[in-house]
Amino acid sequence: MFEITVESNDGGEQEKVRCALDSCELGKSKDSILRMRGWKVAPRHVLLEKNLAGIFIKDISRGFGIKVNGTACAEFGPMKETDVLEFGSYKVNVRVAGTELKTEALDDKGADNDLADTAHVEANNAADFDRPAYMEWTKFIHKELMKQLDLRRLHLDELTPDQVRDQLSDLLEKIIAGIKGQLPETVNSTKLLKIVLDETVGLGALEELLADKDVTEVMVNCHDDIYVERAGRLEKTEITFSSPDAVMSTIERIVSPLGRRIDESSPMVDARLQDGSRVNAIIPPLALRGPCITIRKFPEHKLVDSDLIRFGSINEAMVAFVRMAVEQRLNIVVSGGTGSGKTTLLNILSNYIPLDERVITVEDAAELKLVQPHVISLEARPANMEGKGQVTIRELVKNCLRMRPDRIVVGECRGGEALDMLQAMNTGHDGSLTTGHANTPRDMLRRLEVMVLMAGMDLPVMAIREQVASAVDVIIQQNRFSDGSRRITSITEVTGMSGDTVQLSEIFRYQQKGFDADGKIIGEFKATGLVPKFYEDLRDRGVEIDMEIFK
Repeated sequence: MFEITVESNDGGEQEKVRCALDSCELGKSKDSILRMRGWKVAPRHVLLEKNLAGIFIKDISRGFGIKVNGTACAEFGPMKETDVLEFGSYKVNVRVAGTELKTEALDDKGADNDLADTAHVEANNAADFDRPAYMEWTKFIHKELMKQLDLRRLHLDELTPDQVRDQLSDLLEKIIAGIKGQLPETVNSTKLLKIVLDETVGLGALEELLADKDVTEVMVNCHDDIYVERAGRLEKTEITFSSPDAVMSTIERIVSPLGRRIDESSPMVDARLQDGSRVNAIIPPLALRGPCITIRKFPEHKLVDSDLIRFGSINEAMVAFVRMAVEQRLNIVVSGGTGSGKTTLLNILSNYIPLDERVITVEDAAELKLVQPHVISLEARPANMEGKGQVTIRELVKNCLRMRPDRIVVGECRGGEALDMLQAMNTGHDGSLTTGHANTPRDMLRRLEVMVLMAGMDLPVMAIREQVASAVDVIIQQNRFSDGSRRITSITEVTGMSGDTVQLSEIFRYQQKGFDADGKIIGEFKATGLVPKFYEDLRDRGVEIDMEIFK
């Protein structure tokens, strides 16, 4: 809120009006906060804006002009109570409502104290809280940065990312130095510079969250509503973006280097960060509260089977079994719900692929990090602005069959590519790996049937089931429990057909027993006692195997 005092040059009475908003206009338009007369007054003559640094004025009269303290100008600020704005036949003074001019407090710094006076109330208010103060000053400094960039006409697109960051950092230091005397004690200028710089050229508020090793997932519901996942539990953070535009800029900086786009015509996008973290973004008009971002962080170090044992997600016997299954070129499907750890498990299974084999990975957004030296990574591509150029996972699966793969690893089957994957498994590409969304191994088989039908082939259900039963050897079921833990709950062998039903034989299962004092799930991994058919075949062929793991 600020107070405007207007006095006419012809000796008219003073008029005072208070603006309850952060901006208002003066002129002879009926929409002005104070309507003025005269042929030298434009309908919209002066714009007054208040921010943390004080009150700023701007000439919007389109040629009529304004003066401040007798000097013509287009913009001026922050205004002190002694400054006089002139236009038409009027003189105008403005001040922050609730403050008084304290001339007796002036010392040898003079104008510096006057300049800080307009921000006095804001500084006192900001002392009561921390993060909101940073966000308000971030908005102000970002606007000043945009003005400086326009004035200097810097060609940032011709510079490297490091050069852009250095130049903007220098510019921000000068801007913050100019207002340092007005910053509240609770606002650290160095931290403020980092926040603005991160929002301008980095990932903004997400930088701090992504650097936190305990955070596994980041969810931006809107610019001031951000959640994270720690130890499998969701919690709201105090970290916020300064505005929806800052969130939008962050999304664009993520997707642009990948050749992807996001706008009103294509308001959803899947992408990845440089470290491999998976990113999904959706913007208005589909997201009603503002741009949303979901980031599933990629672990700092590549997980191995010993990590899963340490986490309690699997036991040694199950590790020995899945290692043998991968080495002996069984076709494996990892099944589970969203966030159950399917991709992580697929990465670990890929470690068992022999180093002398040629592996081709196919993904929607590249996440897999294989250790083999002979790996080809393929990534799907969305359509361009003209609606052309889309390359689907199904097309990539078809193409990789012509690339002489020893193994095919599909990040996730969710459509018609399931048909091509099954055909590949049935035609000499043994040892292929993929994942799919399902709650049980039986549900995974049903999902495969549906996905094959999505390919548009009018195949009878029996033919599809026979194809599935012939192609898939093992289904590994991974679940996420209510306490946030992730465990392999079932390892099941597909043993063939019996009538019109695909036969499943469960080899290992996780048995839940209850909860401990902290609400964590208690249970144990058990072997069912059944010996998988392929183990018996290996024993008949003279391969050294450990049958004790099934007892």
